[in-house]
Amino acid sequence: MEKPKILIVDDDPDLRRGLNLRLRANHYETAYATDGFSAISMAQKERPDLIILDLGLPAGDGFVVLERLQQSAALSSIPVIILTARDPQSSREKSLKAGATAFFQKPVDNGRLLNAIRTTLAPAWPGTSQA
Repeated sequence: MEKPKILIVDDDPDLRRGLNLRLRANHYETAYATDGFSAISMAQKERPDLIILDLGLPAGDGFVVLERLQQSAALSSIPVIILTARDPQSSREKSLKAGATAFFQKPVDNGRLLNAIRTTLAPAWPGTSQA
């Protein structure tokens, strides 16, 4: 059975590794990018079902990545969940207005993040809602 693919975009190797393990344990495929530039090329190559995006990235911050995703006909339908250490007061509303489906502050509660992933993917992946 095919699994939903999630692209993790974060420059923190420990966070990527931990998220990768948790997502794979919950039956998701993963790919990752470490900066804003590679995030777009990986999204084009991998065609993920969801992107988890940090805002504080080298080579183009997360808002630039969100904007580029929204401008691409092929990528604009991919849901994006923001996972960042940035101040939620200024970043949450800007992220949601820019097209993100959810916003989480680091460190994230894994249960809440997994629930948001399941909810976001449910229309395209009905079998994953209870994964």
